Amino acid sequence: MDTRRRNLLIAASATAAAAAAAGFGVRRTLAADEPPVLGLIFPPADRGVPEEGVAMYGDSLRFVVTGLGLQTMTPDGYDAVIPRIPAAARELAAAGADAIELTGTSLTFYNGEAFNQRLREAVTNASGLPATTMSNGVIEGLKAVGAGRVAVATAYNDEVNDRLRAFLIEHDLEPLVVTGLGIEAVEDVASVTQDDLIDFASRVRESAPDADSLLLSCGGFRTLELIAPIEQRTGVPVISSMPHGLWAGARLVGLSGAAPGYGTLLSRDARSVDSRA
Repeated sequence: MDTRRRNLLIAASATAAAAAAAGFGVRRTLAADEPPVLGLIFPPADRGVPEEGVAMYGDSLRFVVTGLGLQTMTPDGYDAVIPRIPAAARELAAAGADAIELTGTSLTFYNGEAFNQRLREAVTNASGLPATTMSNGVIEGLKAVGAGRVAVATAYNDEVNDRLRAFLIEHDLEPLVVTGLGIEAVEDVASVTQDDLIDFASRVRESAPDADSLLLSCGGFRTLELIAPIEQRTGVPVISSMPHGLWAGARLVGLSGAAPGYGTLLSRDARSVDSRA
């Protein structure tokens, strides 16, 4: 980044922070044909605009992104990047975001719901913008499909799975089984193929025949195109981190969140919740 751009970002970030401290939002007034902009804070440092988001919403939603540099999906790894979140939020405000989502399901659930909400508040306080988290997205998605008894397939090790189990229970959901792939290094998530994910998700569902829903937890899993096939194979609604995190973010900026063709929840003809008025 050149010096001039860095100075502009610093100045814009200071403006956003001052607005947040004063209790004012800094959302833009959008023209009728101008799409809203959703800012995404990703755990990895180099994650680009999510292809899933483009497939779901096309030209109706734009994205600006930044990353935290997470190395491992472990509590120590999460602890190391939490202090970087406010600066990332200010960067996205300076880049023109209308609202911000802190992605990374495990990053936002690993210390429980109260901590998840504090993270969301930290983003808003730093940026002056409305905020949500990927964990909020999956919980909202599970509630929207009427989930109660959930089969859970994750990328995580046993410790992180235990924390997810506790988080779901906090939200009055019953995790019948929480099974992970034991992945810790962030870059190793990319080695899981879509065929692997279909087979893994199906096995987890089979291990919990009384489940009324299936959660695929890890924002690094590419699952958008798999939701409908897995639902057809397992017979229950599927909620997955990245697609349903983006669904929550789209709703936050005033869209309905609907993305027909991608499973039970996203295919609903949801009415627009226009928050730009």
